[in-house]
Amino acid sequence: MSPKDLRDLFLLAAIWGGSFLFTLQAVPDFGPFPLTAVRVGFSALALMSYITVTGRLPSFLANWKPIFALGILNAAVPFSLYAFAALRLESGLLAVLNAMAPLFGALVARVWLKERLTPSRILGLCLGFLGILILVYDKLSFNKGAEGWAVLASLLATVFYGIAANFTARYLRGVQPQAVAAGSMVSATLVLLPAAIYWWPAQFPGLHAWGAALSLSLLCTAVAYLIFYRLLSNVGPSKTITVTFLVPPFGVLWGALLLDEALTAQMLIGMSTVLFGTLLATGLIGKRKAA
Repeated sequence: MSPKDLRDLFLLAAIWGGSFLFTLQAVPDFGPFPLTAVRVGFSALALMSYITVTGRLPSFLANWKPIFALGILNAAVPFSLYAFAALRLESGLLAVLNAMAPLFGALVARVWLKERLTPSRILGLCLGFLGILILVYDKLSFNKGAEGWAVLASLLATVFYGIAANFTARYLRGVQPQAVAAGSMVSATLVLLPAAIYWWPAQFPGLHAWGAALSLSLLCTAVAYLIFYRLLSNVGPSKTITVTFLVPPFGVLWGALLLDEALTAQMLIGMSTVLFGTLLATGLIGKRKAA
């Protein structure tokens, strides 16, 4: 990996790690659905402008049906679930829970695409779920105002990410990825618009909330997607996926530095267990060398 690609990898992890911080800052003023609609709406405008200028619009138009479905699976639903969870959970914990997406991706691939799971990948899945249990065992109360529903919402978001990854592999292989990114944001915007209008807050969100929402949209979504797909093109998917393991440390770091979130032994042990399990489950470690 060249120094430029390595820089892009760490930059992308830092940006995506910050997305949870921006969500925490904006969601109290907006509410989950309005915030998510703002996030995908402005991102759709930016990305559609980009693919129009670069000549990728025909790729989106030719594949709009599966792209529309992907926008629901990969943006509208999981972004809304994370926004809901951010009303109760800290940004560092949200970033670590997000690392479960590859684990659910492996499970969905086994059930849907009949991919074989080796013993080491099964061990990785078990370790990943053990890590989550370490992180959230004291937060699984489902009384009114408790954190249990927020934890479940975060985990359900990663399930949708896992489904979306396999859906993309099956139905959008070979489609220009920038067109997929832009089109999925348009789809998510259209789906979320009615809910955003219905639940739009009576008091107009403040400037601080708007700044966080626009940062979430333009930086953590539009710009991040462009960096992500540039990495895919330059170094391939197996190296690009390592960004998943860099996001949680950045998420925890931003939460501790900027929001004074506690960095506990429970968080460190749980995060390490989740990341090691994910490395095993995705096959990035534990592979036998080919003869």
